[in-house]
Amino acid sequence: MLTARSSFEAHLYMDLHPCECGSGDFDRQHRLEQRGDDIVAVYEGACRQCGTARRFAFRMAGEIPPPPPAFGGSQPSEIIDPGEFAEVAFRISESAGLQLLRTPKSERYKLRDAVAYTVAAFEEMLKFLPPGEDAIPASAFTSEVGKARYRREPRKYSRDILEMNVRQARAVLADIDRAGRPPQSPQ
Repeated sequence: MLTARSSFEAHLYMDLHPCECGSGDFDRQHRLEQRGDDIVAVYEGACRQCGTARRFAFRMAGEIPPPPPAFGGSQPSEIIDPGEFAEVAFRISESAGLQLLRTPKSERYKLRDAVAYTVAAFEEMLKFLPPGEDAIPASAFTSEVGKARYRREPRKYSRDILEMNVRQARAVLADIDRAGRPPQSPQ
């Protein structure tokens, strides 16, 4: 059974594993079950594109998860590899970055959640670095997406590059936070 460190991580895992028809969209009905000493989160629903029944069950890790958008505590994910986190982080950061360029400063707060999600995904990649090592080892890449990303660009998983990505994403988030939300007008 898959072990998720948070419901946020479970949702990302489901997003990364689409239906056989290719759609990742399904009506997720959620319930918690007690199985022995484990709490299991079960997600079920029909694929919105083809109607196929989908079901995922995750043993929830014992550690209390940090608040979203963090995916989990101090340990690396057991169900999402660093290449998958990279795929998500770069895809969202590129999209949010383009939107930020076209968005007036006073409206950038609307992109905060996407940028915070990017920061969290970049931070997850750092958890795969073994203590004292300068890069994530190839063995950490277990998914097809992750292995392919690693083969194409192994240098992107060096400590220096990973830390730079986190710093840059945090800087964008800090800029959004400094700009703040516009004051609410009285109604």
